[in-house]
Order: sequence, then structure tokens, then C-alpha cells
Amino acid sequence: MRYLIIFVTLLNLYGFNITVSVDNLRNSKGVVQFNLYNKDGTIPDKNFNKYFQKKVVKIKNHSATAIFTNIPKGRYAIGILHDENKNGKIDKGFMLPKEGIGFTNYKKINLLNKPNFKNASFMLDSNVTKKIKIIYF
Repeated sequence: MRYLIIFVTLLNLYGFNITVSVDNLRNSKGVVQFNLYNKDGTIPDKNFNKYFQKKVVKIKNHSATAIFTNIPKGRYAIGILHDENKNGKIDKGFMLPKEGIGFTNYKKINLLNKPNFKNASFMLDSNVTKKIKIIYF
């Protein structure tokens, strides 16, 4: 029993891995920016300055995958941007993004279903794999 307690304690010290993937990108241009959030009120993040960690990944065959490692136990949400022109920001047309976006737990986004941390978040207490749906407007 003592060794089990030590093992669980060490596991919590080193944290967990979150593997995030997105498929069905409309093209393989640019990169996908994966943002990991850990606080209420951080989503929406229009200027990408409220994230806990960020990964920028090259696209291969209309797909991309990022792995966040050694993440402490807690509540997290993930937002993604298909940054087709690699400028690090959401390009907008008439109020709506021109590039694809997505969040954990969201299959669609509209005026009545705006992303927020509470609805996008999940509890991390083991290694997880998340697949995010890309949304183009």
C-alpha cells in the first residue's frame, strides 16, 4: 500500500499527457495552433494571450496533432485555430472568422452557442486523447 501511495504521488508530480487531434481541415496550408487553457474566463481568447500552453503544428494530409506533456491534474479546455496564413491571429471577414476554429466539447458555434471555458473544459486526472471538430464559417 505504501508503494502505491508513493507511485500515485509521483504520477501527480509529473502530470499527464493530453493528445489533441483535428481532421478534415479544408486544406493543408499554414499551421494549426493548439491553445490549452486552465482558468475560467480565458475563453474566448481573441488575442491569444490567456492560454496556459500553446503548440503550433504543421499540417499533414488535412490533419494535425499536438501533445501537451506533464500537465498537472486540473480542469482544462482546448481551442484550435487553422492559421492558414501563419500570422498567429484569427483573421475575420464580416465579424466571423475566415479561418477554421474549434474547441473541446463543441460541435458547432453560433450566436446562441458561443465558446466559454465552462462548457469547453474537462477534468484531467489521467492521460487523455481529444479530437476537436474544426468549424469554418
